[in-house]
Amino acid sequence: MIRRSPLLALLSLSLLLALAACSNSAAGPEPTKGDAPTSQPAPRAEGTERLPDTAPEGLEIATFAGGCFWCMEGPFDKTPGVVSTISGYTDGKVPHPTYKQVSAGRTGHTEAIRVTYDPKKISYAQLLEVFWHNIDPTQADGQFCDHGDQYRTGIYAHSPEQKVAAEASKIALEASRVLPGRVVTEIEDASAFYAAEDYHQDFYLKNPGHYQRYRTGCGRDARLKKLWGEKAGH
Repeated sequence: MIRRSPLLALLSLSLLLALAACSNSAAGPEPTKGDAPTSQPAPRAEGTERLPDTAPEGLEIATFAGGCFWCMEGPFDKTPGVVSTISGYTDGKVPHPTYKQVSAGRTGHTEAIRVTYDPKKISYAQLLEVFWHNIDPTQADGQFCDHGDQYRTGIYAHSPEQKVAAEASKIALEASRVLPGRVVTEIEDASAFYAAEDYHQDFYLKNPGHYQRYRTGCGRDARLKKLWGEKAGH
């Protein structure tokens, strides 16, 4: 019988443990909101792209921040008259921010969406209604389970007309007393908007299971239902 030395046995055991550790690391835990799905490309190293400040001819743009931008694309995408939505970052101080920077709260940006719409088919006032019914305007420290300035709510006006409409809408909402507290959503002039990394775009369509688990776990739908009743967004 061949007798193996204690040293050789120890080396063999160490190799087996190392292989097992690599295998477990490769499998990894289920991704959270902050992780890029493994089937999607990694974010661009050079940062995010700034979008033009004007819309294509015959269309207009609106910018809204409602917490997690994954949850704000769907309600606008299914609204007649909306041409497209893009998730991104706005109202910050660092050019071309990455998701990692924004989510750490180091850039001053908030997660937002850029809505391109046809004003002949839907008005800005109607877009404001969609916006309000998909957020908690009374929460000052973020939205639902996401806390931090990067999840603050906001309306970012691209024209004096949009700003007047937004302010009037906010005043009317507060006067209606349908909400349990003061409306803290900020209204500012639109500033640079940077499109988020590709894996964030249309996330609710590309990763419906992950998206729904996040949305439900964050308590978004339950809170919207409590605030808005049958008018609550989905």
